[in-house]
Amino acid sequence: MKKLLILLLIIGMTLSVVACSKPVVEAPEAPVAEAPAAETPAVEAPAVEEPAEGFAALDPVKLIGADNAGVGAAAQLYGQLIAKKVEEMTDGQLTIDYFPNSQLGNDQELQGQMLAGDIDFVIAQTAQTVSFVPEVAIFDLPMVFAKYDAETIDYALNNSEFTEMINEAYKAKNMYVLHYLQGGTYRETTSNKNIETIDDFNGLKIRTMENPNHMAFWKALGASPTPLPWPEVYVSLQQGLVDAQENATDTNVGANFQEVQDYLIMTHHILYCNQFLINAEKFDSLDPMYQEALQKAVDEAAVEIEADLAKINDDNRQKLVDGGMELIEFEPSFIDEVLAKAEGVYKSIGEAIGQEYVDALLKALEKQ
Repeated sequence: MKKLLILLLIIGMTLSVVACSKPVVEAPEAPVAEAPAAETPAVEAPAVEEPAEGFAALDPVKLIGADNAGVGAAAQLYGQLIAKKVEEMTDGQLTIDYFPNSQLGNDQELQGQMLAGDIDFVIAQTAQTVSFVPEVAIFDLPMVFAKYDAETIDYALNNSEFTEMINEAYKAKNMYVLHYLQGGTYRETTSNKNIETIDDFNGLKIRTMENPNHMAFWKALGASPTPLPWPEVYVSLQQGLVDAQENATDTNVGANFQEVQDYLIMTHHILYCNQFLINAEKFDSLDPMYQEALQKAVDEAAVEIEADLAKINDDNRQKLVDGGMELIEFEPSFIDEVLAKAEGVYKSIGEAIGQEYVDALLKALEKQ
């Protein structure tokens, strides 16, 4: 009986607990939001480089040029202006390192370096080129240009049949001459001995370049020519080792010869002419666009410089006079007197280089 009561008590307690419990209602599952689809990044097409055009398509080139001129002389002004122009024309693709005023040597040394390929071009007067190109002795004919103006001389040297003939002689020696720069001015004589007539040249100790034709000319006038290196000329004049020298007026001013010379004698015996000479193999190796640009720079610079050469000559002549030198000028008959004395020089030059060169030059000067 006791066991029965305990069993009924347990059953009652169990039913009571069930009756008091709340049913558990499961919450509905929240819908899962779908993640937005990742956008596929746009793939850009690779940039296509436009091909370079003009000078930008060429490899940069640097040329080395030099001269043996005096400070501020025409050759220096010419070379530096060419360098400026060619760099501008080619947007900096063709450039020039230019060394003026004998920085790399004298004219012969510079031309030797050019032919060896150590430098590329030289701006030089014609006298020192004779040892490399014998036909250039045509420029050593005394007084051959003295009766002509700058325009006539320019035609003869740069645009005539003579131009084509003389250029062949340069080419045979691995040189091209791109322009002859001149303004109808000349090499003149400075002296400590007064020269008023052609006979006054007798015994004159005059410094010359190492050019046999120049020496032959002065000997024909009765003078005593003495070749000297350019750096020694001022001191030699100062110390009386030589009486005189001959050069263009700008060169004379650059060397301060008014300090050591008494007379400026307007002999007009040799044209003051500078050549733009370039190593032919180097020029031929340049892209045609560079060749054209260089030639254009040379021509344009020549026009600008030549327009001022007569004024430069006059200004420098006045500086020499203002510095204490007495100016000596001659009548036109002086040219004929010199030519008569120098007849043998004409003959020897014609025999050495071929009379056809002399004839071609004279024909061009007469524009025949």
